[in-house]
Amino acid sequence: MMERLAPFRAGKFGLGITVTIVGGLLTGVALGANPYTISQRDREFRPREIIIKRGETLRFVNDDGELLHHAYLSAETFEFDSGDQKPGGQFDVVFSVPGDYTVLCGIHPKMKLGVHVTK
Repeated sequence: MMERLAPFRAGKFGLGITVTIVGGLLTGVALGANPYTISQRDREFRPREIIIKRGETLRFVNDDGELLHHAYLSAETFEFDSGDQKPGGQFDVVFSVPGDYTVLCGIHPKMKLGVHVTK
C-alpha cells in the first residue's frame, strides 16, 4: 500500500535554498562532464569519434588487459604524445586549438580516433 505524502510548502526562504542547491548541482554536472574519457580497449579507441569544445580535456585510459598503448597526434597546429601507457594508465590532453584531428596509437596502427574541436 502506498503512503500519502504531505504536500511540500516552502516559504520564500526554503525556495531560495532549493534553487541554490539545484543550481549548484547543475553546475557540478556541467563541470563533471569534463574530462571526457576515451577508452583504449580491444585495440580500438571508444568512442571512435568525439566532438568537443576548444579547451576541453580528453582522458585516454588504457583498459585493455595486458596490452600497452601509445596515443599520439601530430598536426601542424596541435600535437601530443602519451608515451607508452601501461594497462590501467591514463593520460589527459587539453585540446586548445579548434580543428579536425586523428589520434593514432603508435603500437596498434589500425587504432584511430576522430576528434572535432569546435570554437
